[in-house]
Order: sequence, then C-alpha cells, then structure tokens
Amino acid sequence: MQRSKSQVTKSQGTESQGTNQATEAEKEVIGDLEGNADGNTVSAKQPLADKSAIAGKSRVKSQSANAKTDASVEVIKTLAVDIGGSGVKALVLDEDGTPLGERDRIKTPKPATPKAVMAVIEKLADQQGDFDRVSVGFPGVVRNGVVYTAVNLHPDWVEYDLAGILAERVKRPVRVANDADLQGMGAISGEGVEMVITLGTGFGTALFTDGHLVANLEFGHQRFRKGQTYEEQLGRAALKEVGQKTWNNRLLKAINALSRGFNYDRLYLGGGEVKQIKVELPENVIVVSNVLGLLGGINLWK
Repeated sequence: MQRSKSQVTKSQGTESQGTNQATEAEKEVIGDLEGNADGNTVSAKQPLADKSAIAGKSRVKSQSANAKTDASVEVIKTLAVDIGGSGVKALVLDEDGTPLGERDRIKTPKPATPKAVMAVIEKLADQQGDFDRVSVGFPGVVRNGVVYTAVNLHPDWVEYDLAGILAERVKRPVRVANDADLQGMGAISGEGVEMVITLGTGFGTALFTDGHLVANLEFGHQRFRKGQTYEEQLGRAALKEVGQKTWNNRLLKAINALSRGFNYDRLYLGGGEVKQIKVELPENVIVVSNVLGLLGGINLWK
C-alpha cells in the first residue's frame, strides 16, 4: 500500500452530511467513466436512446493534468469506494470531486463477507495509488461508520465497524454512508424535495429536502404491491424472473406510488439496471450515471 504525504489521522467514521451537487468538471467526465455513455443529457420527451444523464466527452486522464498544475500545491486526494451487490468500484478524486484517474472495478465476492469484501477494497486501493482519505458507499443502513443492515451482502456485516476497521488497514481516515445517499449527493440540485432510486441488485432510496439528507431511508424494503416490497418487485432478481417488459411496467407503478407518497419535485434514477428502462418517464424523472455513487463521496468531507 502506497503512503500519502499527508499526515495520517485516526478514523473518522460518520454519517453522510454533505449535499452539494456534482461540479461541472464531474459532469464532464461522467461519460467516459461509464463505458457505454452516449454523452447526452436526459429529456423525458427524448427517444429512449438519448435518456442518459451521463454528460461530458473529455477523457478522465486529461482531467488529472488540468486538476492541479502548481507543483507547490499539495492536493488532498479522496479514494471513493462504492460497494455493490455485483461489483466494488473505486476512483480517486481531488478536493473538488474531479476524478484523477480511471475507475477500477472488481466483482463482489461470493459470499460477500466482510473479510472477502475488505480484501477487494484493499486491492482496489493499491491499484488506485496515492490517496489521503477514503469515502465508502455501502448498500445498507450505516451510522457513525458502523453497518447495521446488509440485506444484499452477508449477515456478518451487521454491527461491523466498516470505517474503523478499514481505517486501520489503509492507514487513512475513513467515512462511510449509505450508497444511495452518496448517489444522491452527486446528483441533486439542492432545491426542493428530491428523491433518488438506485436500480441494481436491490432498490436503493435516498431523500433530500433543499439539499438536506434524510439519512438511511432504505424505503426499498417497504411494502409495495402484491405482498412484496419495492426491492422484491424491482431488484435484479425480479428483472431476471419477470422480464424487461413487466419490470418496466412495475417501475412506472413504483414511480407513481412514490410521487404520491413523497410529493417530490424531482426523482433521479441511477444504478446498473437503468439501462433496462424502455418506457417514457415523467418529465420530473431523470436518469443519472451510476458513477455519481463515487463522485458523491467527496461530500462526506465537506
């Protein structure tokens, strides 16, 4: 593990509090971090092929050259980690949240025990190189860096001090938050009531009011329809079971139910399965890049 020039401090696990939206620089590089991005901004009335809020066309490597040119200025680098049910991703960001290199991804081990996943994170940290601190998005309830639920990973995660143990291993301060919360931090405008849904292995949710986070919402485990939860109806397993058409119809029903329940101004859809969306969405529903789950990590340090 490479050591940073910055002074190593003790673990600082905490709930996510930052709520700033992604910077313009972040938006410019999202297209290249997502392998199949088309670089267009979402408009609900556009054809489906254009429905990706994945913006920008400049290469990530060029960002590192532009991020800091004065060698006398020491850059505080944040290793952003996103733990998912199918993959663990990592990317180093500068102080403004601009990527300083390429994103790395390793498949989530099976079974996804803390020991196995921590080994993957350490490997990703080595691949990413020098960094000063770490932000982690975790798919479950997180309080003060400690995990309390991990439905899509392994029961051994319950009451696991992810921030403290990871800080000991990488010798850097670590902060951890719910993964959907971090996705939202990278996506929201900070005005009005904004909701985030992540469509992946599970059904992640986050809620913001004027940029203020309602932490650990985890609404995907609430009853939705036919005796099943949102996650049971719209998670990846359900998609494989019922097929794309039925899954899309369920998604529209979920959007309608959540709109009536939360009266949000905007809803953001992220996660690995947004590529499966084949229906026209309401005008206030925006598809965003899954990379925002990493870019949002910078807000844990603001």
